[in-house]
Amino acid sequence: MSMSPSGRVSARVRTVLAAAGSVLVVGALVGAAPASPADPPTRMDNPYVGARVYVDPEWAARAAAEPGGDAVAGQPTAVWLDRIARIEGKDGMMGLREHLDAAVAQRADLVQLTLYDLPARDCGRQAPPGELSIGDIARYRTEFVDPIVEILADARYADLRIVTFVEPNSLPNLVVNVSPRYNATPACDEVKARGTYLDGIGYALARLGAMPNVYSYLDISHHGETGWADNADPLTALLAQAATNGGSTLADVHGFVANTANYSVLREEHFRVDDVVAGQPVYQSKWVDWNPFVDEIPYARHMRDRLIAAGFSPQVGVVVDTSRNGWGGPNRPTGPATSWDVNRYVDGSRLDRRTVVGNWCNQVGTGLGQRPTAAPELGIDAYVWVKPPGESDGASARPGTGRPYEPLCDPDYLPPRGSTWPTGAMPAAPPFGEWFPAHFRQLLVNAWPPL
Repeated sequence: MSMSPSGRVSARVRTVLAAAGSVLVVGALVGAAPASPADPPTRMDNPYVGARVYVDPEWAARAAAEPGGDAVAGQPTAVWLDRIARIEGKDGMMGLREHLDAAVAQRADLVQLTLYDLPARDCGRQAPPGELSIGDIARYRTEFVDPIVEILADARYADLRIVTFVEPNSLPNLVVNVSPRYNATPACDEVKARGTYLDGIGYALARLGAMPNVYSYLDISHHGETGWADNADPLTALLAQAATNGGSTLADVHGFVANTANYSVLREEHFRVDDVVAGQPVYQSKWVDWNPFVDEIPYARHMRDRLIAAGFSPQVGVVVDTSRNGWGGPNRPTGPATSWDVNRYVDGSRLDRRTVVGNWCNQVGTGLGQRPTAAPELGIDAYVWVKPPGESDGASARPGTGRPYEPLCDPDYLPPRGSTWPTGAMPAAPPFGEWFPAHFRQLLVNAWPPL
């Protein structure tokens, strides 16, 4: 569906956006007088409570154009700023100011932004390739963070609550992909040694934290990457370091975000990590692999407790990305498996049907998860759609094709060490961030709760 740079969409999508206003307000306060432009915004413990959350009209148009997409086209998603050019808008797409103007026009209370452009982003991974090299920290500050802050500081947007998800996947990379880990890369080792991510995130937090209507959340990965104590411990330390770097303080972090752009279920309903099958503990199964967590809510709460103990405010909350962790459809288990083999028991019981929990790219069998909801559980600020459903995780290119190659986006790639576990990636995927109709249609069919 075509759209002008100003964000104008078809009458069909305008109808969807208008209808969305009645379903996006959760726990709205009644009877409060509207604030005048001169009034400072009220600082919220949980910015999502009572908020009408901005619906990105560009994403809504793409969703509504798919068969059945109208059912979710009115849901709020985060706007990703993953290039300097995204701030002003590129290739006919809306820039940050246009999104904020659209939010004001929608009478939204809250806008979600994902900042994703650190130097040597993802330790130089090629899909998606970052635009800033490891030595470009000055450019990151002056060409990326500063222009974003300048726009957000415009008085026209003072009444908007701005939630920022600051540089997802960065600090977890400095836990699991550095020496002496098996997956260590020279790029991650260099980024960690230079302090590039700590400097960039600290600067962003300090600038954003100076604005009373901005709420910054840092990424805590997901249980399948940093659930183990030997990963959770260094991640906690890195988060505290980043939050006290570059002029930032712990108070500049309002909360944390789990499962960003990932597929981990909120709760496994049919087995527990402390189950025992024929004398063999479930945590020793191949799927669980000694991880004390098998799902996101327990992991998110555990990390929240860790981070509070590390000095963050006791009021910090966690948001969980539920955009693609539904795992519904005809293959969804309806109860625990009856096998006496621990691996068959786990594999037959688990809702998360990835071949391995570390697979992250355009997964086969996934569905939309819980719709965005404020304060669904104690300690959880919201279920949110950080990753816009239908946007590709990366191209399923093959080596030697001249396109950026990411092995875990290649359906035919097999990891080293003699593994036979496939990537679970869908074929014919476009590059990162581009619209992937087949994946979106799968998400609709396998949505849980069902649409």
